[in-house]
Amino acid sequence: MKNYTITVNGNVYDVTVEEKGAGTAPAAAPKAAPAAPKAAPVPAPAPKAAGTGRIQVKAGAAGKVYQIPTTVGQSVQAGDAVVIIEAMKMEIPVVAPEAGTIASIDVAVGDAVEAGAVLATLN
Repeated sequence: MKNYTITVNGNVYDVTVEEKGAGTAPAAAPKAAPAAPKAAPVPAPAPKAAGTGRIQVKAGAAGKVYQIPTTVGQSVQAGDAVVIIEAMKMEIPVVAPEAGTIASIDVAVGDAVEAGAVLATLN
């Protein structure tokens, strides 16, 4: 007989396997061990925002944050790149919709973003 511990979809089972030879009866079905407790979910990270502005800068397409050429407190003009995302092997600047000061940057380089996600806010 051989003993094994098997994990299936997070459930742990201790099984005993009997080698079957000529003239022996089939082995009984293995008993399942009690499932190991699942780890507690990890809370979402705190927002990276320094403040919340009244003007939202949203992603126009889904992609990955490639570069953040601005910092909180920096003044920007309408059309200035606030965040650059990479989508379909292209760098796409996400620009300020109007002039203002960066109040928060809500993403980090490497973050995956969906179209319409708020990337930053301005005052």
